[in-house]
Amino acid sequence: MRKTPKDFDVATDATPDKVRRIFPKTVPVGAKFGVMLVVMGGSPFEVATFRADKGYRDGRRPTGVRFTDAREDALRRDFTVNGLFYDPVKKTVLDWVGGERDLKKKVIRAIGDPARRFGEDKLRMLRAVRFASVLDFKIEPKTFSAIRKLSSAISEVSQERVRDELLKMFTGPRPALAMTLLDRSGLLKEVLPEVHRMKGVRQPRAFHPEGDVYVHTRLLMEQLENPSAVLAFGCLLHDVGKPATYRRSDRIRFNGHDRVGAKIAERVLERLRFPSDLKERIVACVEGHMRFKDVRQMRESTLKKFMQRETFDTELEQHRIDCRASHGDLANWRFLRKKIKSLTREEIRPAPLIGGRDLLARGYSEGPLIGKMLRAVEERQLDLELKTKEEALEWVGKKFKITSTGK
Repeated sequence: MRKTPKDFDVATDATPDKVRRIFPKTVPVGAKFGVMLVVMGGSPFEVATFRADKGYRDGRRPTGVRFTDAREDALRRDFTVNGLFYDPVKKTVLDWVGGERDLKKKVIRAIGDPARRFGEDKLRMLRAVRFASVLDFKIEPKTFSAIRKLSSAISEVSQERVRDELLKMFTGPRPALAMTLLDRSGLLKEVLPEVHRMKGVRQPRAFHPEGDVYVHTRLLMEQLENPSAVLAFGCLLHDVGKPATYRRSDRIRFNGHDRVGAKIAERVLERLRFPSDLKERIVACVEGHMRFKDVRQMRESTLKKFMQRETFDTELEQHRIDCRASHGDLANWRFLRKKIKSLTREEIRPAPLIGGRDLLARGYSEGPLIGKMLRAVEERQLDLELKTKEEALEWVGKKFKITSTGK
């Protein structure tokens, strides 16, 4: 495909013991399965002995292996496009599975019986979706049919493995295609049931003429191309709270869906074993996405605090995409872009005028009141009502009187 590979895997008839004797620096990462890591020039290369797997456990790993030749090794692999060998001495491609043909046709096809391949390793079902979405390939009909029949078995795979595949899909060049393939294959309701529940949840036409919550979310994903994990999952989960908050009164309403959605998103990401820092940033994007509708009515201090958020730049882009996938009104986004250009970084996040020590030196006692006073000063500083340390201390002295107890 004329793409630069990120790494090189070597397959050989040399056993792990022979590999260990041939190279000065090796690491037995999976010697009992015929896999060694060879380090040369500071770079690691995975070297695997040609093998056939004896059986599989936990829906993923083989129970044992026997060493064999290249052809039999190819026949036990997952997809034809992954079953190709290149002989660097003869400079020829060895293809026993029709991989070159499928590469040209842009097809993901299981090697041999698809049901058997997926039965051996359930994660292969997600890998098929990932390859198809990232490469813009089609999944061969029999292969896709087998995924549909076996989709519920994906529950046998560890959540960490599922997470890794989802991350690669949704941070790839075609996240919307990944979402569609997951849905059509039956995998979406198994790995992301919260997203699947968005289907059929109607929305008010005045704000969402595009359709239900699932359609809206997919339209967000269509606008992404190799996004960060925070933006990808922020978009995917931003309206995950709508099914639970759906109400009809004067019109369809989803009151508090941002707060409910943040809690649901947190549970989803915890289930998938996302790292804490990544989880927190994604949840922040879900929880904060409705604040943008009020930005033109916010006090200066409130707006600046909003702009101070660690995830603000990501949230701003998510808001733009959210608007384009619904009513199309970008007025608040344009307002914020103009505001950002008019303010320096120091004006958005200025250094504090006073600190706790300044208040203690004035005779105030330690306790919760100190924090309350500092927050009050910060608000007025952001509103440009207080500009110097002296003004801040004078204002505190008038606003917070010191009693005989120092409080």
